[in-house]
Amino acid sequence: MTLRSLLLCTFLLAASAAPALAAPTVPLAAFVYEDQFSHPRLAPDGKHIAITARVPDGDRFVPVVTFYSVPEMTMTGAIRMPAFEVPLDYQWLTNTRLAITKGIELGSREKPVPTGEVLAAELDGGKQEYLYGYKMRNSSSRGSRYGADEGYGYIEDIPRSRNGHLFIASHAWEGSHSLLYDVDSRSAVRSLVADLPLSDLGFVIQNNGVPRFAFGANDSAERVLMRFDDAGKRWRKADAQLGRRYAPMGFNADDSALYVSYSADGGPYELIREQVADGKRTTLFKDGTGSVTSVMYGAKLGEPFGASTSIGRPRAVYFDENSAEARLHRDLSAQFPDHRVSFVDFSDDGTVLLFGVSSDRDPGSFYLLDRKTMKASLLFSSLETIDPDKMAPRRPISFQARDGLELHGYLTMPAHAQGSKVPLVLMPHGGPFGIADTWRYDNDAQFLASRGYAVLQVNFRGSGGRGDGFMEAGYREWSGKIQDDLVDGVRWAVAQGEVDGRRMCVYGASFGGYSALMLAAREPALFKCAVGYIGVYDLTLLAKPENNRKDAYRAAYIGKTVGADRAALEKASPVTLAANITAPVLLVHGGKDKRAPVEHAEAMRAALVKAGHTPEWFLAPNEGHGFYDTKNVTEFYQRLETFLARHLGQ
Repeated sequence: MTLRSLLLCTFLLAASAAPALAAPTVPLAAFVYEDQFSHPRLAPDGKHIAITARVPDGDRFVPVVTFYSVPEMTMTGAIRMPAFEVPLDYQWLTNTRLAITKGIELGSREKPVPTGEVLAAELDGGKQEYLYGYKMRNSSSRGSRYGADEGYGYIEDIPRSRNGHLFIASHAWEGSHSLLYDVDSRSAVRSLVADLPLSDLGFVIQNNGVPRFAFGANDSAERVLMRFDDAGKRWRKADAQLGRRYAPMGFNADDSALYVSYSADGGPYELIREQVADGKRTTLFKDGTGSVTSVMYGAKLGEPFGASTSIGRPRAVYFDENSAEARLHRDLSAQFPDHRVSFVDFSDDGTVLLFGVSSDRDPGSFYLLDRKTMKASLLFSSLETIDPDKMAPRRPISFQARDGLELHGYLTMPAHAQGSKVPLVLMPHGGPFGIADTWRYDNDAQFLASRGYAVLQVNFRGSGGRGDGFMEAGYREWSGKIQDDLVDGVRWAVAQGEVDGRRMCVYGASFGGYSALMLAAREPALFKCAVGYIGVYDLTLLAKPENNRKDAYRAAYIGKTVGADRAALEKASPVTLAANITAPVLLVHGGKDKRAPVEHAEAMRAALVKAGHTPEWFLAPNEGHGFYDTKNVTEFYQRLETFLARHLGQ
């Protein structure tokens, strides 16, 4: 199906049908399909839309930024980069000009790596200008003036005046400075507007173009918040009495108020509106269990109209039930029952809306809405090979841990005959800190459910979405209470009567891979098998110096969240406990993984071999932290399906 034909489709308003009792047969290929279209962005005047399209080039597909007129959806231009250079992100600067951040493909089937370069071009592909990056000297019209940039740059913000400028944040490769430039995208002339002697800070910029806040972390892994003082014309550390968490998100249209993610005591984050003049605060969103995790913005500049939490199934809370944006969101949500509607872009006059629709069973689709006629057109669907009617519902769950702490998560149940019990796969999430499983389409969970397995995902202590106190409760508990929470979740699921407690396996990625092997060692009678994917298995390697400026931060962060005592780290490492693992193990890793280097998997493999429990092994030499090549993802899913069937049964 072509993009043009997709764009001519109209609203489908019918609700999805309930799944049949007989488990549907969904081919593996449906779960590894490569999307041909992605990342739509609407021009400020609503007359064009930019979309990344994958176009054939010999034996490979190349991502190209393509442009279409609205509402005719006629292709008007494209920006194609040199070989192996790809667009990662882009934002409209004017009605006809975009800024683009670049990446590079190190191999034809490897995930693109960000390069820290920024360029700009017109929608017809003309008047390209290189704005920032290590090729500045030879690729920019201002190269002789600025020379090559020795740092990583990215688009921080776009001026509200739409004057063709943009703000680029720059983080030096060496040293400890964060810079913010105001850059003219047509001439590449830049002006330095902020220079702070701390690494990797982000900026919050007022609508009048004044940077007001800078945020990040210092070498001691402590949060840093700086505020620009107009009177003293200097940056000062923000008042420590602002609250346990005080994270500015943006300003209203006239900069008279700012919106802040806030928590006084470490509880769930609230959304507050604070008046700049007198500091008066108004609470817009507060939930006793979950943090504000999704803020919804309308056509009015900088003004949120609603928010939701990620606990359970998202429910929109509108700040003014009668506002135009709230009514529109409510009406669209009614047209897509059992889905989540997300506003992506409005035209500046508010008459054209780009929005997305997705659910736990639907990977999602993007639509364009003409608010004058209230007619919508389908742009494209993600993972269009997936039939939502054949996917399994994702049930929100809650239970008490053994120490009384309330925990939440999700149970994805396959279609099964009433009264029968299905095998279970426990799937701990990665991170672990600040990350959480949410109500969304989860490809791994749906693949496993399509093969007849229930999938349990627990947001254990340390997870995100419930405030700093809940997250910090998981610090230095990698092998302790976090694993207790996962086991308690499994026992809760078995007690509900739909899961066969004699046929259970644990599979996870990154920290989830650590948990899979740790649980196999701690609970040998509970799990019939374990799968570690891109996992970390030797905690003594986590803070290993890499001879760069992040070494101090990394050591401090690992010391605070995992531990600093080598003997304790060894005791909490699956490689040390390999002799306790009796269940079959599948280890899967990428040879170019920098976040969890392959030496973790190699050490785990060697320890299991030494203990007399040789694992199954799949190493993809050119993959990183998470597989990218469809061929490798396909082989991984094939191996996973075969492994689980062998040890849990069909």
